[in-house]
Amino acid sequence: MIHTTSRVLVSDLREHVGQTVSVSGWVNTLRLQSKMQFVVVRDHTAMVQVTHKRRGEGDEVEAALEGLTPESAVRITGRVVDNPIVKLGSLEIIPESVEVLNRAETPLPIDEQTGLEHRMDWRFLDVRRRSQAQLLFAVQTTFEQGMREYAYRQGCTEMHTPKLMGTASESGAEVFKLGYFDRSAYLAQSPQFFKQMAISAGIDKVFEIGPVFRAEPSFTSRHATEFTGVDVELAWIDGVEDVMTFEEQMLAHALTKVADAHGEAIRETFGVEVTVPSTPFPRITMAETQEILRAKGWDPAGVKEDLDPEGERGIAAHIKEQTGHEWVFVTHYPTSIRPFYHMRPADDSGVTLSFDLLWKGLEVTTGAQREHRYDVLLKQAAEKDMSTEPMQDYLNAFRYGCPPHGGLGMGLGRVLMVMLGLDSIREATFLFRGPNRLTP
Repeated sequence: MIHTTSRVLVSDLREHVGQTVSVSGWVNTLRLQSKMQFVVVRDHTAMVQVTHKRRGEGDEVEAALEGLTPESAVRITGRVVDNPIVKLGSLEIIPESVEVLNRAETPLPIDEQTGLEHRMDWRFLDVRRRSQAQLLFAVQTTFEQGMREYAYRQGCTEMHTPKLMGTASESGAEVFKLGYFDRSAYLAQSPQFFKQMAISAGIDKVFEIGPVFRAEPSFTSRHATEFTGVDVELAWIDGVEDVMTFEEQMLAHALTKVADAHGEAIRETFGVEVTVPSTPFPRITMAETQEILRAKGWDPAGVKEDLDPEGERGIAAHIKEQTGHEWVFVTHYPTSIRPFYHMRPADDSGVTLSFDLLWKGLEVTTGAQREHRYDVLLKQAAEKDMSTEPMQDYLNAFRYGCPPHGGLGMGLGRVLMVMLGLDSIREATFLFRGPNRLTP
């Protein structure tokens, strides 16, 4: 008989029946009866029952098990035994030694009934104790891996742009200001300007996954003040269509990976099906979108230039009905609600060559072809009454041969939220940051 005491994961115990092994994990539940002690131990892979028959005076295992509390960290060494009566994998461990690595205080600050806000206060325990949360981060990892894989295959270079800026980026609204030695700095609300500089630096295709900061006092289920952005910028494009094609292919690739690796677990844990979308995704212009929605009673006053959440859900439902597709690109947003650096078609200066991507009615991406001509950029900034002086470093990138380019910015948390059918972006983030939350 082989004795092994290096750590064995609970999910692998079936391969070690009849052997002595060590498992490390947390106490999930305790049933301490007069003759028997049952302890369920959980690691990040699964749970196993530890079964001990009391021997009374001088029984060290009995004493150690008696002193345990829920969520204590333990290392248990014992023999793996087949037992068909045991619900957990028809296996149990008969313990030979019990090591208490860190005894948990009791009672625990959260339980199954605890509401979301209070769970956020004890997020480490919340994530540890809920298989949904554990699965979420596994899915996030696979999804990011799939996006990176696609981006690398397309020849993207992964860049890391600064999150500290000397001037407020883009419109200047919604930025966090902070002290920077003897002057002020701002947290980047997008890597936009920097990834465009990378294009001008001759990096053909730019890719970045990193933090984004937005100082908007939004208390919705889909807003955060710090989130993870997935950014892409592509040089030498023929038009904004190239950007949309890149994105839909990247998403289809990444979702295929998620479905293959976690589809079954997601179905069991979240009750949702991860479907790989067919490409191309449907595309519809903003003008058509508004026409369809207004015919259904949206925005009766006819004043809304942008889609509100109700409008986003409305057009997504319409597209799903017409095409069966959960994704839709809404294109050609009006110039008035898009940044000055979005390119406009030659024949219509009232709209931009831009898009939002909606998934099941939630906006997950904004993208566009950028204006790469210096004189046009100056003119479009002036039209929006923007001072070009603070942006001179950015504008300089267009004075010496910047190629046509376009790109997109995607919110990772929002994609996960829709993918797993979560009610709030708080659940799709490890440690959420919002207007009222800077801890833990």
